[in-house]
Amino acid sequence: MTTETELRSSGGRTLHVYDTGAEDGEAQLTVFWQHGTPNIGAPPEPLFPASRRLGLRWVSYDRPGYAGSTPRPGRDVASAAADVARIADALGIDQFAVMGHSGGGPHALACAALLPERVLAVVSVAGLAPFGAEGLDWFGGMTPSGVASLRAAAEGRAAKERYEASAPEFDPEMFTPADHAALSGAWVWLNGVVGPALASGPGGLIDDDLAYVAPWGFDPARVTRPVLLLHGDRDRVVPSSHGRWLARRCPTAELRLCQDDGHISVLNAGASALDWLVKHAASR
Repeated sequence: MTTETELRSSGGRTLHVYDTGAEDGEAQLTVFWQHGTPNIGAPPEPLFPASRRLGLRWVSYDRPGYAGSTPRPGRDVASAAADVARIADALGIDQFAVMGHSGGGPHALACAALLPERVLAVVSVAGLAPFGAEGLDWFGGMTPSGVASLRAAAEGRAAKERYEASAPEFDPEMFTPADHAALSGAWVWLNGVVGPALASGPGGLIDDDLAYVAPWGFDPARVTRPVLLLHGDRDRVVPSSHGRWLARRCPTAELRLCQDDGHISVLNAGASALDWLVKHAASR
C-alpha cells in the first residue's frame, strides 16, 4: 500500500510524498522514483511485482508545480537533489537508489551527482541529455510536436505559456506501435498519472520544460555512482542519441539499448533494471 503525506518546509513550501514502505519487514533497498513530464509522482505500479521480489521500498514525490507540491517557478534540474534529501531526512533514510523515466532521468542523475554520499546507484530510462550538449543534435529524431514544445520553452516562459495555451492535447505519432501496445497493457497505468498532473493546468509541465532547456545546475560527468542508461532505440520522444551522449559523458555509465522499443515500451525492461540496481547498490 502506498501512503501519501505532505512534507512542509519552514518557508511554507509543500512536497506531496508517496511511500510504499516495506511489505515484509525491513526493505532491502529504498528507491526514489523521479517521474516524467507531465506526471504526478506516484511510484510505478507495473514494477511492484519485481519490487516485492527484490524487497524494495519506493519513495517519490510530485515535483514542484504538480498536484500536491507547491510551485517553484525558476527551479532547475539540480533542485531535485535538495528535495530528495529533505524527504529522505524526514523519513530517516540514509542511503538510497534513484530511478527516473523520461524527464525524470535528468532529475535522477542530479541526485547522483549532488548527493554522492547518499545515492548508491541510479537508473535513467529514456532520459534527456543537457540542452545544447556539445556533439549532440539535441532535437534530431524527435517528433515535430516535441520539437515545437521544447523550442517554445527555449524561447522563455512567455513563449512556452503561449504554446501550451494553444497546443494540441495529444500527438499519437510521438509513440511507436510498441509504445501504443505498452499503453494498452501494463503501462496503461501512465494514464492515471498524467491526468492528475494536468488537472490544475500546465504549470508543472511548463516548469519542467523550462528546466530541461536551461543550465541543469550540474554536470553529468560528476556522477561517480553506477549508472544504467536504459533507452529504446526507436524512441521518438527522447531519441536514443541522448542516451548515447550521456554514456560518453558519464564515466560510470552502462548503456543498454532496447531494440525496437520506444519511449514507453522500454519500461517493459524496468524489472531487469531493478535487478541491476539492487546488484550495484549492494556493491557500494
